[in-house]
Amino acid sequence: MLTRREMMAGMIAVPALAAARPQGPIVESHVHLFSNDLKRFPLAPDSPYKPAPLPVEDYVSFATSVGIDHAVIVSPEPYQDDYRYLEYCFTKEPSPGFFKGVCLFDPIARDTPDKLSALVGTNPGRIAALRIHEMHNPGTPSLTSGPIKDRDMHSPAMKATWRRVQQLHIAIQMHFLPYYATQIGELAAEFPEVPVILDHLGRVGQGTPADFAAVLKLAKFPQVYMKYSGANYSSKEKWPYADVRPMVRRIYDAFGADRMLWGYFGHDRAGFDKEIELFDIMFDHVSEADKEKIRGGTALRLFRWRA
Repeated sequence: MLTRREMMAGMIAVPALAAARPQGPIVESHVHLFSNDLKRFPLAPDSPYKPAPLPVEDYVSFATSVGIDHAVIVSPEPYQDDYRYLEYCFTKEPSPGFFKGVCLFDPIARDTPDKLSALVGTNPGRIAALRIHEMHNPGTPSLTSGPIKDRDMHSPAMKATWRRVQQLHIAIQMHFLPYYATQIGELAAEFPEVPVILDHLGRVGQGTPADFAAVLKLAKFPQVYMKYSGANYSSKEKWPYADVRPMVRRIYDAFGADRMLWGYFGHDRAGFDKEIELFDIMFDHVSEADKEKIRGGTALRLFRWRA
């Protein structure tokens, strides 16, 4: 048995204790899940990468152990328009309504509005948003084909998709380089009833100061939300990404806790604890009440888990 003196002096290694679960609701707003059964749930022939398995059964075990209240499964590119695994995940949730999903269709394909309606109709209350990419380098043309659907934001077909999203009362989730913030703003102005979720802090560290300012200007639209995730994408430093802290503060000042949500915080206890630590570093200037909103309260309202 260790003596008090030995423990205080750190002379004998003691296993690290798990971090205490933060107060309030915790909602994972950005998790990708992958089956380990490629025969039953194959990847798309044009999958842009081969992911490591992260089965829903393993994720549920983890989420239950750390006290996650709800999670949003963001359907990833390797499955393209095949939602069999997403729908399977809905059947494996630890409590009714635990999961919601984000789908991924080609936003300028003529049949996308109808495909979207069909998916929402067969999964009532489950499909929270359509994810759209705009990740091609500034100054390069939009893509018209391929698994990463960087399509023309000015296309009439893009507007037709946003119009259907509006009719279905779901959201648009944008994964984009900050250069494209102005184009997002144009669509947000045209479709004020469509909630718009900006992934990964808008990747603001991957653009110019003018691009960052354009991302912050999106806060003028009351239906636009910022997701705190992927801090490493905007950093030029190692963890805990000290150069991102001033960016997070400016984003928080612009959007406020009522329009910020937390996403992507690990798949095991160690990763979860590390993400909690990073969250507290990034938001050390924020009240506990606002931290609770960002950790889960905003997502509960946005995704209609709670009024």
